[in-house]
Amino acid sequence: MSGMIGDSPPRVGGPERVRGTLEYVADIRFGDALHVKLVTLDVARARIDSIDTSRAESVDGVVSVFTPEDLPSPMPRFGPQFHDRPLLATGETKYHGEPVAAVVAETPEAAARAAALVSVGHLPLDGGVFTVEAALDPSSPLVQDPSIRGPGDPRAESNVLSEHRFEWGDMESARADHVVDQTYNFPMVTQFAIEPHAFVAVPDDGGGVEVWSSVQHPFLLQKVLSQILDLPLSRVRVHAPDPGGGFGGKQNPKHEALVAFIALHHGRPARLVLSLGETFQTVRRTSARIRARSGFLSDGTIVFQEFVSDFLIGAYVDIADRVTGKSNYLAAGPYRVPNVRIVARALLSHTTPSTAMRGFGAPQLSWAREANIDQAARELGLDPLQIRLTNLARHGEQFVPNETPADGQWEEVLRRTADLIDWGAPLPEGRGRGLAVGLKSGPTTGLSYATVRLLADGSSLIFAGTSDMGQGARTIFAQIVAEELGVTHDRITVVMGDTTRVPYDQQTSASRSSVLMGTAVYNACQDIRSRLAVLVAGKHGADPESVTVEKGTVTLPDGTTTPIPEAIGVTLGRLGGEIIGNGEMRVEGDPDHPLGGRAVFFELHCAACEVEIDTETGEIEVTRYVTVGDVGKALNPLQVAGQDEGAAIMGLGHTLMERMILDGSGRILNMGAVDYRILTHMDVPEVMISDSIENADGPGPYGIKGVSEGGLLATSPAVAAAVTSASGAVIRDLPITPERIWRALQSRL
Repeated sequence: MSGMIGDSPPRVGGPERVRGTLEYVADIRFGDALHVKLVTLDVARARIDSIDTSRAESVDGVVSVFTPEDLPSPMPRFGPQFHDRPLLATGETKYHGEPVAAVVAETPEAAARAAALVSVGHLPLDGGVFTVEAALDPSSPLVQDPSIRGPGDPRAESNVLSEHRFEWGDMESARADHVVDQTYNFPMVTQFAIEPHAFVAVPDDGGGVEVWSSVQHPFLLQKVLSQILDLPLSRVRVHAPDPGGGFGGKQNPKHEALVAFIALHHGRPARLVLSLGETFQTVRRTSARIRARSGFLSDGTIVFQEFVSDFLIGAYVDIADRVTGKSNYLAAGPYRVPNVRIVARALLSHTTPSTAMRGFGAPQLSWAREANIDQAARELGLDPLQIRLTNLARHGEQFVPNETPADGQWEEVLRRTADLIDWGAPLPEGRGRGLAVGLKSGPTTGLSYATVRLLADGSSLIFAGTSDMGQGARTIFAQIVAEELGVTHDRITVVMGDTTRVPYDQQTSASRSSVLMGTAVYNACQDIRSRLAVLVAGKHGADPESVTVEKGTVTLPDGTTTPIPEAIGVTLGRLGGEIIGNGEMRVEGDPDHPLGGRAVFFELHCAACEVEIDTETGEIEVTRYVTVGDVGKALNPLQVAGQDEGAAIMGLGHTLMERMILDGSGRILNMGAVDYRILTHMDVPEVMISDSIENADGPGPYGIKGVSEGGLLATSPAVAAAVTSASGAVIRDLPITPERIWRALQSRL
């Protein structure tokens, strides 16, 4: 049963998703479950003077109202980078929607009614920090108390959480024929997963707890709960069913610990399901202001690039400081730039904490860098494709000091994209083309374990800690086992999402699943093959080295071949049983590297599009869109295309319409599907083409690299370039709305 690699078998779990029978966390029911509703204030920053729960507690069905007084003192705080986020706000709310209390009731309706009756005595505070300018203003109030920042933090008396500096070459002596110096803005956007965040906690008889969550990193959640609840890891069980979309917003813990405290206190299951509006107050992508200053020779060769990036990360850090540092490290992109200076600041603000989101900060940097290069091409009279090819790093070239060299034939990606968009062909009036390149570092560290069980009837079980969020991880792992052990795809079961059943996986992020966990699954198959060879040899009285087990087939010394699924039953004999293989993929990293380790691989994508502009109204229509990625090897071409097209559509959303709008007091004004616009079927391009460059030059099994984020890295600058080509309007602030195009056109009159 070899030949599964490069094929597109039926997707594991696909029918359940389409039919609506897949069980999400919110679908899990316990007969005696308590229902939790968060109490929030309709203001971003306010001093909390008192909390009166008496009216709420009188509502029929209300069991309790949890306030900070019902939790340990000092208030437990958590976070993947800094332990700064409290379970409930204490003393002051830091962002619109931060919970100050939680109502616990027998029904969701009773919880909602009672939550509205909790009286929170509070004083709205002026001077909230909602912008980059305010965060950098020394006179602005501090978002976090210096004591939270920790002793010895030199920036504790400011809203600058951290400053990342990267530099190489000699910026002071670099001389250019032409310099482009512009500032670009990327707004707050939210992940908008179809499934809202949901949490269920169930106490067990031994004082432990089971938690169901839509989290992407179940083992990280297990660790956090163990620390906060003061329980051994063995007493904390996390179930993470396949979520209905994650996009980074579900990477890290949110309200699980609060729900667990409630469940343990009452000795009953407790559940909290956020509304769509509440998810806007829980997760978002970090907004950014980026100044890009680039120097060029007259032929387009880049002499230097300088970036000053300010990422507005929100009230608590979550993973946003890592987003800031990792994305800015590759600010200069996939180009050979001899002189580079990067200053990137993570700024605290009285806004929703920003989390990981597809691309992990790279879309913000690609927006600024690629738009800056396009401006240079226009001013120098150069072709935008050629200026990129002139500077693009070639395979094996170390384009960033002490970093992984360019790991692909990247020029092939650009040329394929140009061919598919008919670059250079004439266009009618009002139409234009644009092209841009995006680069993202893959994981820099990693640890994944997998267990594969080859059963006596030739079927197989795969146990993996990766979360399948829609990226098709289950299908990929099944393909690897089918390829290596010869088991038909329909006889493979993939088990995920339970920390007591599957071996440890560090996380599901950074497009790592196919490379890291895929390698662990592949290695588990090799373990089975070696064990099977020993058993077969013993059965036939042969030397184990004379028995060959590969690609689904057992070959005896006399040349006789038998498919592995048939050989296993004969080999195990009447007692039956199974062969268990264990595999591991470990990337230790490098503590001396600025990011803690080199990139395991890069995601490089090129995007190109055609747009049509109505110069009277500024209305924009993307008529044709092309995305091409360097994937090493497409294990499942259909899934790769789906990931790239889905990412591109997501990128078109933040490019053309998405943004969270705040009022003067920091309240989010467009929380929900009515006021927060995302792309619908009516907004997608008329023609959409995705393609891949496959040179089997990646670090994973069969030469694969990670995919799933690349498709949105270059969307915004490609669209912006096409808008300028079609109309002459130059846009430097996202989203590129008809109003912004119209105003840009009016300013040129």
